[in-house]
Amino acid sequence: MTAAPAASDRKASFMRPDQMPSVDRGGGNRTIPLVTRATGSQQMLTGMTMIGPGSAIPWHYHDCEETVLVLEGEGFAEVGDEVHPVKPMDATWIPSNLPHRFRNGSSEKPLKIFWVYASVDATRTMVETGETRPVSAEHAKKSA
Repeated sequence: MTAAPAASDRKASFMRPDQMPSVDRGGGNRTIPLVTRATGSQQMLTGMTMIGPGSAIPWHYHDCEETVLVLEGEGFAEVGDEVHPVKPMDATWIPSNLPHRFRNGSSEKPLKIFWVYASVDATRTMVETGETRPVSAEHAKKSA
């Protein structure tokens, strides 16, 4: 029998996205940060993004790996030169530094995705401008 690991002095966090503020990303897109440094995370960053009907998240890339799970709606994962239709429960894994975006395929319903970055200090570089900023800094703006 194996001994149980020592208890952590850190506490677990429980989030209810429907009771949390969201961040306006423009174009009818909103993000709800979930697991962050504020919740006690030391290694990962997670959240949900709602992409408005007919909208897309601009082309960007990160300095770490990312996985995305489609929760609701249908659309397209555009990764590098590839375009993949996505629907609920489809998942992606995107290596660091690979340009990508998600695009809503519906003109009526939102596309909701759950994302996980492999670093709590993840950055996002916008392809169009070359601007790089911490993902967490984006989440600190325009909460509503």
